[in-house]
Parts: sequence; structure tokens; C-alpha cells
Amino acid sequence: MKAIELSQYGPPEVLQIKEVEKPVPKDNEVLIRVHATTVNFGDLIARNFKAVTPRNFNMPGLFWFFAKMYFGFNKPNVKRLGSEFSGVVESTGKAVTAYKPGDPVFGYPGQPMGAYAEYLCMPESGVLAPKPANMSHEEAAASAYGNIMALYLLREAGIQKGQKVLINGASGSIGSGAVQVAKHFGAEVTAVCGTAGLDYVKALGADKAIDYRREDFTESSETYDFVLDVLGRVSFSRCKKVLSENGRLQYVSFKMKQLLQMLTTSIAGNKKVVCKLAPGSVEDLKAVKELIEAGEIRAILDKSFPMEQAAEAHRYAEEGGSRGPVVITLT
Repeated sequence: MKAIELSQYGPPEVLQIKEVEKPVPKDNEVLIRVHATTVNFGDLIARNFKAVTPRNFNMPGLFWFFAKMYFGFNKPNVKRLGSEFSGVVESTGKAVTAYKPGDPVFGYPGQPMGAYAEYLCMPESGVLAPKPANMSHEEAAASAYGNIMALYLLREAGIQKGQKVLINGASGSIGSGAVQVAKHFGAEVTAVCGTAGLDYVKALGADKAIDYRREDFTESSETYDFVLDVLGRVSFSRCKKVLSENGRLQYVSFKMKQLLQMLTTSIAGNKKVVCKLAPGSVEDLKAVKELIEAGEIRAILDKSFPMEQAAEAHRYAEEGGSRGPVVITLT
């Protein structure tokens, strides 16, 4: 089979098409013929992780060290990227009961990645679910990771009808999912992103879109019950004045400073800092599928590339001008 692999860290050109052995599913696994995968932020970071320092890593230094151990310090241990996909079950291990050959599925392999290949093995109990009936494989591939993370984070935050929510980093995978999930919960949503993403987040349902290059939302007279900062770019000191009396600033990416602020604000003050990671579960993926089929979540793709143009796909996504998910097709 063909796979997109890297043998060294570096620019998009390190991604090469290789002929590799087709995997064989274990007793508890399904073998999936991958139709589509995506280029997300994690793929871009993992491709050139050698250049990522503790300072520019979006998490505390200890997280960086463990990530370096996993992905490799000087050469990549994870040679095949891709953390979400859609495809069709090719075969199953003898202990598998939930799936059969021919079933369309979508899923999230998590940290091991591996979706940049024509075939992928996933445990039956993994973050895997039937593909939404009202989506193409390309759309479904772009609907796994960000949406399950957003659903978990906003459900745990207790977002309710009528609340005012701001998503900082709204055009990315998690951010675009958060816009739609917050609207599903009945919130009034303000989306903050770059110029290229403004029409995209509006199309997803944002009530208002702010171009961070032209307007600083922390200088606004508006106040919000909940601010979700996907990449940890806004400080609590700046954000505090636009939080409502009992407002919360929740970080998806955070440093030790934000963890300490979470501790101190939990003890004193009405305005809180929250740092939370989403585990990514099969239950949440199935819930996302239901929301998609109910018309509450959708995918608006920007551009699709064949697997032979994986480097071009990464370059396009890395330039920061994409208007929605960038997809790689493998069939």
C-alpha cells in the first residue's frame, strides 16, 4: 500500500509517498481503507517538531519534554501523520462484533496518528464510529477531532442557552467545532480569527466575527460569560475586563502561569481561569455523529489535495490563509 511518511523533520517537502506493507488487523481490530484525512495544527507541529522549543510549545515544559520523547528529539519516531480520517472497513479481526466489511466509518486515532496511509488498523473499542450518512468522506474526515474536543470542553463548561460566548481561534479545528457546539447549546457566539476565516466562521453560525488583526476584543465594551482561548494567546489580565461578573476564561493550550492563575482564581474572585484538556472519546464521537445527522454540525471544506500533493497541502495550511479544513484524499 501507499503511505505518506517522513524520515526527518523539516518543511513540507519531507513528506514522501512510500510503498509499505499493508497492515493486518489483530483479533480486536478493524482494517480501514482510508478515503480521506486532514491537515490540522497537530500534523504541522509533528512534521517539524525539532524546531519546537519549550518556549514556543503551547503547553508547559514538562509536556514538551514528554512530547519530544514520544515524537523524537532529532529524528521523527512517528513517521506517519494524520489524526482523523474517514473510510470503509476492509476486514475485521475475529473478535470484532460492532463492524463488518463495507461499513463506512470515521474516527480519531489520537497521538499514534497514522491516517496518512491507504489502510489503517483501529481497535474496535477505539475512537471510531459509523460515518454520518449526510456527509462525504472528505467532510467526515474533517469532522472528528475538533468536534469531539469542542463538545467535551463546552459540555463540561456547562454552556447554556442565552449565554454570551467568545471563541478565540475560531477558524481552527477545535475553534470551528466550538462555534457550532456553542450555538447548539443556545449561546450567542462571537468568533475571533484572522481575516481569511471571517466568512467561514459566519457560515458556521457565529453571530459576530472579529478579525484579530484589526480589532482587539479585550478593548471592547462587550462582556462575555465564557471565553474559550484555543491556543492560549490572550492573557487573563487583558481578558478580565470583558468577562461578566462570574465569567470564565478557559484555555485549551496553557503554560504554568495559567495553571497557577486557575489555582488562585479558584480560591478568590468571581472571574475564573480554567485549564482543561479534552481526552477524545468514542462516546463523544458518536454524539458528534448524531449532531451532524441532525444538522447541528457541518463541515465547510476549503481545499482538497490528492495524497501525491501532501507537501502542497501542508504548505497551503501552514501559510495561514485557509478558509476551513484542508483535506488529503487517499482514493
